Amino acid sequence: MKTTKPIKSQKQLREFKNYYLYKEEYRNYLLVSVCLNSALRISDVLKLKAEDFYSFEGKHLQTHFMLWEQKTGKYTEILINQPIKTAFRLYVKNCGLERGYIFKNRQGNPISRIQAYRIIRNGADAVGINASCHSLRKTFGYYAWKKGTPSVMLMKIYNHSSYEVTKRYLGIDQEDKDRVYSKVRL
Repeated sequence: MKTTKPIKSQKQLREFKNYYLYKEEYRNYLLVSVCLNSALRISDVLKLKAEDFYSFEGKHLQTHFMLWEQKTGKYTEILINQPIKTAFRLYVKNCGLERGYIFKNRQGNPISRIQAYRIIRNGADAVGINASCHSLRKTFGYYAWKKGTPSVMLMKIYNHSSYEVTKRYLGIDQEDKDRVYSKVRL
């Protein structure tokens, strides 16, 4: 079985992130942005509704969205950071805003996991990288770890029950270890 890996090249990540933006496919751009910036499994992302992001009563963008994770059954609260806000605003400006699922098919139901996978794969293939929905979850952790986020915090964000699983998610390889060795000058 092939394991998924994070997207480590910043250039490739930038190209991938912007692929659907340049194509003006704003729903897909928002999907990629939410996946990269929330560390959620695709099954949880696909359940998100407009009301999770936007208060129709107060007419404002929420600061967080909350959900019960399907796999773990645990409650989580996600900050709607700037990249998600930007993608959401572009989506609303170009596609409109109505209650219900954000990542929906023509019938108004959530797109399938297979369709989400195709969206991610098409964007990845177009920019020459190998990525899946789960790669985006791992990419979040890899970049958070590189920016100094403690591994125990990533374990909590991922809702992992074991540190070993979190270590595998980070995809730390020899090149990452070499960078640490090259920076330490005692």
